Amino acid sequence: MRGRRHLFIAPVLCVLSLACGACWRAPAPLPELRTAPRVDLRRYTGTWFEIASFPTWFQRGCYATRATYTLRADGDIDVRNECRQGALDGPPTVATGTAWVVDKTTNAKLEVQFFWPFRGDYWILEVDPNYQYAVVGHPSREYLWVLARRPSMDAATYERLVAGLAAQGYKVDRLQKTVQESEAASAAH
Repeated sequence: MRGRRHLFIAPVLCVLSLACGACWRAPAPLPELRTAPRVDLRRYTGTWFEIASFPTWFQRGCYATRATYTLRADGDIDVRNECRQGALDGPPTVATGTAWVVDKTTNAKLEVQFFWPFRGDYWILEVDPNYQYAVVGHPSREYLWVLARRPSMDAATYERLVAGLAAQGYKVDRLQKTVQESEAASAAH
């Protein structure tokens, strides 16, 4: 009896695997990720407030997130990411790292490293002509940040940026707005 059960189960498993294989399709290829045509690193440096982002394990529990970039004499960039842990008045958390340009034609593709040997792509997808907002992403579309020079962004600009990101293959329903301090409180820091 045992041998016969195997004779029955094997063809059933084979038919199921073929049926599942016919139902499964590889995901559609993503369009090539477009970056900003040119980034002036001197204008890009300074402090940026996070307006929205995809949730990440390394930013869990962060409020009032901001990043400060400082251009070094050697052309690399010092990176200081900070947030308040757990609440707007929570203790500050700081991570420091280094970024460097990997596409010198546009300055829009960088790599960033917070600890050796791990590094990640940091692509500037869009930057305002006046450097008042920027969008930073990863070519995998797994990471995304909307940044501004102030802790808030007008709704029309935000919606335009989100529509552009959707056209680039980002799952914009994953975007979560970042809780920021008021502009007066941010200026006091």
